[in-house]
Amino acid sequence: MEDHNIPENPIRENIISKDGSSTLWAPDFDEHYHSIHGALTESLHVFIEAGLQERTKTSSDELHVFEMGFGTGLNALLTYFHKSRPRISYTSIEKYPIPEEAWEGLNYAEKVGEEGATELFRKFHSSDWGRWVEMGKDFSLKKLKADLLDFESEDQFDLIYFDAFAPSSQAYLWTEELMKKIFNWCRPGAIFTTYSAKGDVRRALIAAGFEVEKIPGPPGKREMLRARKL
Repeated sequence: MEDHNIPENPIRENIISKDGSSTLWAPDFDEHYHSIHGALTESLHVFIEAGLQERTKTSSDELHVFEMGFGTGLNALLTYFHKSRPRISYTSIEKYPIPEEAWEGLNYAEKVGEEGATELFRKFHSSDWGRWVEMGKDFSLKKLKADLLDFESEDQFDLIYFDAFAPSSQAYLWTEELMKKIFNWCRPGAIFTTYSAKGDVRRALIAAGFEVEKIPGPPGKREMLRARKL
């Protein structure tokens, strides 16, 4: 597959967003990892409220989550501590894992405010790649150091957190071809949620077979997309 010539650790600085939680700046992508309008607020809105909470309305069984972009580990941490979730099997793919000196400086465990959050956050980042690791509280994690363009899943998923950098930075990750591949990994009833509301992304999801809706976005964004496999 095409090599997009991005450095292994495209991180430069830790920035405090408007809700007091950290985000990282990646100049090689010209992007922040999470919104400067509120990193924690954005992840809660886009992935937990619009994704996990919505999916658990129709299923109380074990959910298999697939996350595009493990990144800072924030989405995994928030999923783990969501009060009403069922058992979670959480698969996350990341081509460019952030270095220890970057994730150690993130304040997500402090902001979540749950007992054991600091130790869990470190375990998320320091756990082995490529195998299932039990994290406790009915939560297992498998991190994959891989390129989504090359990856083929043997598993089926109930919930997709699509948290790649924006289409303006990584257009090759938002194509109709890739959305069709993800659609085929989804079980009936699966939800796909992302912060993007671009027309090209919406059309790619529809062409892949998803039913797509625009819903209110997090602070700083008027709209976002949520899709379902019927």
